[in-house]
Amino acid sequence: MFKILIVDDDKNIRYVMKERLELEKYTVITAKDGQEALDILDKTHVDLVIVDIMMPKVDGYEFTEELRTFNQDLPVLMVSAKQLPEDRKKGFISGIDDYMSKPIDSEELLLHIKALLRRANMANEQKIKIGDITIDYNTQTITKGQEVIELPQKEFMLLFKLLSAPNQIFTRIQIMDEIWGFDCDTVTDTVTVHISRLRKKFEGWDEFEIKSIKGLGYKAEIKV
Repeated sequence: MFKILIVDDDKNIRYVMKERLELEKYTVITAKDGQEALDILDKTHVDLVIVDIMMPKVDGYEFTEELRTFNQDLPVLMVSAKQLPEDRKKGFISGIDDYMSKPIDSEELLLHIKALLRRANMANEQKIKIGDITIDYNTQTITKGQEVIELPQKEFMLLFKLLSAPNQIFTRIQIMDEIWGFDCDTVTDTVTVHISRLRKKFEGWDEFEIKSIKGLGYKAEIKV
């Protein structure tokens, strides 16, 4: 499920938004200012940020500008009582994706969130992001910070398949059919070999884990 970060210095607004979004089955975390939000993003993966403008320490504009120095893709919805065109323009210049004026209609808020997430998914449909890890199908690379790893094609496709559907169990036959093909003569033991290679290459990475499900197959678990 999508994880949303709400950044607002008004605890009542944080509470009401959190309650409403959780009814829609979103996972919600909150921050009372931009600095706390940046600290959260340094440790936690989120799919969308809802941010106010007027906050102590780091306001919404400053938060968004700082966010864009290390993450260009995370959708940001700015929500503020400020309604002048200049305020909206400043928000978009700082790097936001959408703007809503308070007071907020909860149904309209949900529509904005769904639209932003849909656009983000379309833009990233060939990429999987886990924390600061990016698995790029087009370049067949795995990037973590400044480290770039290239895998043999079958290993990459296997990893991409598992991570594209976290917690879903795939049987060896399913994996063989999709990655090696229906007509391939390779025995299913090769899946076990490729899983072992992936585990060895990514041991020590805390962001994900490939698990064996006895008698069934394999699944990937996201840890961040």
